[in-house]
Amino acid sequence: MIVVVTVLVLTGGGIAAVLILRRVRPSLYWMVVGGTLARIRVTWSYASVMDACGLSVPPSRARIAVARALRREMPANRPPKLLRLRVTRTGLVARIRLRPGQDAFDVITAADRLRHSWRLHQVSVKEIRSGLLELSMTGYDVLDRVRLPARTERTTLRVPVAMREDGTVHYRDFRKVPHSLVLGATDSGKSVYQRGLVKELARQRVALVGIDCKQGVELSPLARRLTALADNPDAAADLLDALGAEMIERFQLIRTAQRISSDTPDAEITSDIWGLPEADRPVPIVVLVDEVAELLLVAGSSAKKRRERIITALIRLGQLARSAGIYLEVCGQRFGSELGDGATMLRAQLTGRVCHRVNDEASAKMAFGDIAPEALGSVLTIAPDQPGTAVAADTSGGWARVRTPHTSLRDAVAACNRYADLTPDVAALADFRPVLPAIPTPGTPGKPVPATA
Repeated sequence: MIVVVTVLVLTGGGIAAVLILRRVRPSLYWMVVGGTLARIRVTWSYASVMDACGLSVPPSRARIAVARALRREMPANRPPKLLRLRVTRTGLVARIRLRPGQDAFDVITAADRLRHSWRLHQVSVKEIRSGLLELSMTGYDVLDRVRLPARTERTTLRVPVAMREDGTVHYRDFRKVPHSLVLGATDSGKSVYQRGLVKELARQRVALVGIDCKQGVELSPLARRLTALADNPDAAADLLDALGAEMIERFQLIRTAQRISSDTPDAEITSDIWGLPEADRPVPIVVLVDEVAELLLVAGSSAKKRRERIITALIRLGQLARSAGIYLEVCGQRFGSELGDGATMLRAQLTGRVCHRVNDEASAKMAFGDIAPEALGSVLTIAPDQPGTAVAADTSGGWARVRTPHTSLRDAVAACNRYADLTPDVAALADFRPVLPAIPTPGTPGKPVPATA
């Protein structure tokens, strides 16, 4: 009797431990228990599920003829061939080869039925090449409590910022997507996204330029890692003019370094800063605009000239600055024609789009109406209790639901202070270097000192 009770207690304790692990560390639970069970379930039921979802094809005429000649049972319908099935940190990844007569669209439309049949959280389909598909299946809601993997692929100007719904990491790659627009209503997670981006960029040799017309309340705490900061529209106009002048100087540097002749190797011919020798290459600049409406809205005729300077400078940077190594990250709650002339022209230069929860459908259309209209429905279903959830897309038409891990202002400030020695000096932006109060000592008032102090 004692042995039976002991076994029951141990069994009950083990089940409780597994349930707690599933709740507290879902990724570890999936790797230890859930992934193995799901792999067995998918492998065992693969043929029947594919047939039930209408993804199988009749046997070939040759097989039917052989069965008739040998008086055997007619062969069953054939599903797509399962080439590989492996467990990942968040789900399963399967490679399948389509049978003759099948199309990738058939599998894509059946993705939701496959999800229900295998009792998984989400199934997405990607075409690797003609006839070869990859099914990415997540076993649990990876956007519920976001944790980025400990090991991610960080390279210059390519940093992890969020998790995708399919369990992969979403990167912000400025080399591939030079300029981006981030939209979101109040408390939607837009500021957290920006903090996470600054936190990741702080460890790289990149000049960070902030434009925060809310008197700097969002970006001034990060000033020790900022090369330049403007906290009002007048300063922002001057700062954007200085960036334009820096862009022209970089173009002249590239042109001087080209010196193309008949014996110049192809690898040394360049039209951007990345083809320059590392010793001559200027530091890349990322311009963070916290609230674009504060730059473009005007209250009277006296501010119209300043607005025209600002919008002209932003459009020029959006059109030309990529090859000069200057990149834009524009944030706002709305971004449309109501901001005045030139606003939609600027938006057309912003290749990347990230849209958090918005208050109306028109705001979502401002982000995706011109590049990915099918993403509008996903944006409008983001609930207020899901801060940080967004839809990320670019002008190629591809989009994905993502969620950023929570980054507190203290975490971002700590990262900026830790890497303050990496803050580069850009001569053209020296007048806009943020000034910070010194750490006060007992009995002596603090005095403003440069951010490098």
